[in-house]
Amino acid sequence: MPMLRAPLVALVVLALCGLGTGPLPSESHLTPAASYLPRFTARGGAPDAALLAHDPSSAPRNTYRSTGPGIRYADRFRAGSVTKTFVAVVVLQLAGEKRLRLSDTVERLLPGLIRGHGNDGRRITLRALLSHTSGLYDYTDDTSAHPLSASAAVRTATAHHPTAAPGTYTYSNTDYAVLGLVVRRVTGHTYATEIRSRVIGPLHLTGTSLPGSRTTLPAPHGRAYTRDPSDGHLTDATTLDPRTAGAAGELISTLSDLNRFYAALLGGRLLMPPQLTSALDTSATHGLYGLGVFPEQLSCGVTVWGHNGRITGSYVRTAATRDGRHTLTYRFDTDTLAEADTLEPALLEAEFCPS
Repeated sequence: MPMLRAPLVALVVLALCGLGTGPLPSESHLTPAASYLPRFTARGGAPDAALLAHDPSSAPRNTYRSTGPGIRYADRFRAGSVTKTFVAVVVLQLAGEKRLRLSDTVERLLPGLIRGHGNDGRRITLRALLSHTSGLYDYTDDTSAHPLSASAAVRTATAHHPTAAPGTYTYSNTDYAVLGLVVRRVTGHTYATEIRSRVIGPLHLTGTSLPGSRTTLPAPHGRAYTRDPSDGHLTDATTLDPRTAGAAGELISTLSDLNRFYAALLGGRLLMPPQLTSALDTSATHGLYGLGVFPEQLSCGVTVWGHNGRITGSYVRTAATRDGRHTLTYRFDTDTLAEADTLEPALLEAEFCPS
């Protein structure tokens, strides 16, 4: 999956594992993926990069590697669109509890929200939102707008005509802004509250949070950088207002927390079998995207599942085998990377298809 598959692109601020209770994973045993990591700084231009892999079939089972002191094992960082998988889990859990149906339309749950300029909430289902087949315009593409709430983001989107007809895969951050509003309508709580009680708490994701309006990162953390496209100069972007990202990308997490989360999801510990099957169904998008996760088939026949996330100053991706037993999370302290379309697939091949 190319690095640009799931961006959260900038408006004003968007380019839109807890601390570890055991020994630090080995950094001396360089697996093929760990050995490959320095290419992201040498060729990709990232200030620093890091990865954490868990493979129960290898020794050691956990491998951590960083390219420099700018990224440490326990650092918190902004995870961008990885937020979408967390939101999708909540919606799918609510479906399993019969509190909503994936076939419900937006109009049924949020009357009048999506209307005008060819937008029609009567034609858009929750399944379409989860799979990015709603056709809704991506509010982050309107660089003149700076919405600081989900309702404002949706208003920005519906001021434009749809990008595509419902049923066509078109990645849109607006889809998950709407889903955040759906969660509040159904539960009476914000999506952040539901994620904390349903996912973060039960899995003991001590380094994961949803900051709301907080502009700073919790400790420990490194710095985050964005690159000026005109001259290549790096600018510090550690502090930003995450409200524009909202349910589409505000999450803060750690390497080990994301590995634990996707292992739990794919291992069946967060969703009942029918809902997990729905999450991994890519038929509506012709293999491109499920419900909050996407697959990538590697040359050795292994298909890995997960999500990536980009927000100003940060990029992260988690990929895992279908059973959730073998996981890899890697990140950079910038949202810009050269040669991403070749570097990322090669890293996944090195980790999941060792020769």
